Amino acid sequence: MSDSVPIRKLSTGVPGLDEVLGGGIPEFSFNLIAGGPGCGKTTMAHQIAFANASPERRAVYFSIIGEPPIKMLRYQQQYDFFDAAKVGDGTVRFIHLGQQALEGGMGKVLEAIVQEIEKSAPSIVVVDSFRAMVRSTLATGPGGERELSDFMQRLALMLTSYEATTFLIGEYADGEHDSAVFTVADGLIWLSQALDRNSVVRKLQVMKMRGQGQIPGLHTARITGAGYSVFPRLLKPAELIARHPLEHRLSTGVPSLDEMLGGGIPSGYSMLIAGPSGSGKTVLSNQFIVEGASRGENGIVAIFEKRPNDYLQTTPRGQEFEKLVREKRLEVLYLRPLDLSIDETLLEIQNAVKRLGAKRAVIDSLSGLELALAPTFREDFRESLYRMMGALTGLGVTVLATVEMADSYNDLRFSPQGIAFLTDAIIIQRYVELDGQLKRAMAVVKVRSSQHSKDLREYEISSDGGIAVGRALKGFKGLLTGTPSGEDRGGG
Repeated sequence: MSDSVPIRKLSTGVPGLDEVLGGGIPEFSFNLIAGGPGCGKTTMAHQIAFANASPERRAVYFSIIGEPPIKMLRYQQQYDFFDAAKVGDGTVRFIHLGQQALEGGMGKVLEAIVQEIEKSAPSIVVVDSFRAMVRSTLATGPGGERELSDFMQRLALMLTSYEATTFLIGEYADGEHDSAVFTVADGLIWLSQALDRNSVVRKLQVMKMRGQGQIPGLHTARITGAGYSVFPRLLKPAELIARHPLEHRLSTGVPSLDEMLGGGIPSGYSMLIAGPSGSGKTVLSNQFIVEGASRGENGIVAIFEKRPNDYLQTTPRGQEFEKLVREKRLEVLYLRPLDLSIDETLLEIQNAVKRLGAKRAVIDSLSGLELALAPTFREDFRESLYRMMGALTGLGVTVLATVEMADSYNDLRFSPQGIAFLTDAIIIQRYVELDGQLKRAMAVVKVRSSQHSKDLREYEISSDGGIAVGRALKGFKGLLTGTPSGEDRGGG
């Protein structure tokens, strides 16, 4: 049996898309980029063309019925990927076939495409947008379907024989299907956007890509000044690393708390700090980061409620953080609120982890993250958070996440929406009344596969912006109910 012929894959130049496709676009393949109006089809096609075009591998962009090139380029040149030099020297050529389509239909269009391909021998060919011509052909009657099928077969055969990687751009509503087009296509990329309450969410699905294993399902996408970007749903398994967390523990920066945890946070664990407003969740997370920096462990802090400058000015360790940021030992990530996806958030944090070689990450807070998500993603918050925590700890990062909890003295909960089970360790912070004063108390609820203290201990936020853990609150009953009794006047 002969060895299989390897198929070269072209990078799309679209961040995240190569991974979703299974490694890129197969060379000489015939592909369809489909979706509704405004979902980014033309932008993606331009991005792919400019990423792959060179003097040795030219690209031709045919527009049929739709915007003439001069109008299209007026807007596309605003994107970072646009290279005017490639247009000027003919590396990327734009040809409008509207007149041929009006005068001679598909036959004239195919003839014009053949003439240009024979003349310039491009490696990348884009046909945008052929869908209007398809509709007019099908409207001619029973012969229209045959004409369309013949056109597609001849176009695909001709472009493949000339060794061109081809992209057809088609405007389709959800559920629309042209069998003659979809059958011939080697790859089918479907783009969509949906309005959910006050947010617009873009998504991408690779419905088929012959000869390679794409990542299934819907993937979040975004269009920015850089162009089209995709945020894959799943982390590549190859990036995950084996861990033996109990062999090495990380200090929180609070020696008494390390003791309560059984020696610190096991490396590669995720820990949840749950408590009401003002209980010191951010203070403890800051100590965790500063302690790591003192041990040569770079850190990441992802915030959702304040911009970085505001965060650095108001957080207790702001000056230390600013110094660490300048030294490139810490990154403070502010992720845009209101229309985020978990996948976009995860990618931002992963990229920062790789840039710094970070060993510690703080998410402050999960409550803020949930509010920052587009409404459609909040429905799957637990499942998304599970993937996020698993992906980060799988990279060898120890994650500390804070979550806002209202003090409820008749309902003992460790997190909203039942997310506590997703983390490896939990610390709760509570307010208790002792001697007519409001005191703070904390306890370690769990440390997976490890012994830990069961004590509820008093703590204070010191003047230097750190947490100091004090006595164990022994001799009391009902501390967590809000009505303690049996106070131990002698101390602990």
